[in-house]
Amino acid sequence: MSGRRGARILVGVLAGAVLGVAELLFLCVAWPARLIPVARAALDHGGERLLAWERARLATWLGYRTDAGGGYGFLAVRAIVGPVAGYGVIAGVILGVLLLSGGVRDLLTGGSEPVPVDFPGVKLVSNVGVVGLVTGTFVLALTAAGVFAAGAADRLLAGRFLGPDGRERMRRRIAELTATRSDIVRAVDDERRRIERDLHDGVQQRGLALAMLLGRARHDADPARSAGLVAQAYDESRRLLDELRSVAWRVYPTALDELGLRDALAGVAERAGVPVTVRYEIAGRPVSEIETALYFVAREAITNAIKHAGARDILVVVREDERTVRVAVTDDGAGGADPAGGGLSGLARRVRALDGVFTVDSPPGGPTRIAATLPKEAPCG
Repeated sequence: MSGRRGARILVGVLAGAVLGVAELLFLCVAWPARLIPVARAALDHGGERLLAWERARLATWLGYRTDAGGGYGFLAVRAIVGPVAGYGVIAGVILGVLLLSGGVRDLLTGGSEPVPVDFPGVKLVSNVGVVGLVTGTFVLALTAAGVFAAGAADRLLAGRFLGPDGRERMRRRIAELTATRSDIVRAVDDERRRIERDLHDGVQQRGLALAMLLGRARHDADPARSAGLVAQAYDESRRLLDELRSVAWRVYPTALDELGLRDALAGVAERAGVPVTVRYEIAGRPVSEIETALYFVAREAITNAIKHAGARDILVVVREDERTVRVAVTDDGAGGADPAGGGLSGLARRVRALDGVFTVDSPPGGPTRIAATLPKEAPCG
């Protein structure tokens, strides 16, 4: 198995040497020719063909599969490494075979001349045939090690310029899924704590005040005072209902499911208390998971801008391209937002769990820009 693998790598290295010479010739022509505008398209096509051949060589002989990436930088490095590695391997094989064949011939014909070998305290007498066999075997072993080293160098260069191969992508994906699973569990726990805190500090206190007012009204013998307490209890019940609606809205707004992201963000803008401009540039509705993440990113960013940064003007932009949808919230507040803070770190975990990218740009003094880029389709695993 190891011999077959070594043979495949040897073929891959030799093929890389031939490609390296072609790439060197291509670059010698391409660099000056790029100054001619009409030649650029043909040069780009030629470069893509060479990159496609390199990817095919890596996949077929070196077991490294990647679909995209590369450029003139990769071709330039390969134009040097490929011919040098190929020349070293070919020279090593030829030298080793010559030494071995010469040693065998001398031993078979009996024409080997004696060769004294002197070491400190040791004197040996060998012959040319034995020296040829030993030296040839050593040169071939060294060449074999060089073949494996050249193959490893090719894979390292491919990883640097062409991106990770399938196995490395799978390893990274597993690590990412493990991390995001832990993040989701932590985010759920944080959300539960926040809901409990909202209920304890708001709803529970108002419910206690309502119960006390009704209790006083029940035991008060004066009808006038009792009526006044009932009126106060009625006002407190209205505030309690408002508080409950606010908590429910912070947990998950029904408008998001019923009306969509545009109207849900319009509701956030109306409740903000400062001017919030929403630019919604999406043709249709994103899938549910993506739409929910976009909503919470925008809402949390608006809340932080008002509560912590003292923002007086906020801009929310929701856009899409062929593969992704993006929300960006910019405010004119004091800046200095901490990405590791509870709210922002929770948003980052939510976005990462959906294979998205979350960024926070908030220099001291502002402005602050919080953005999330998400795939249009939610990941399946």
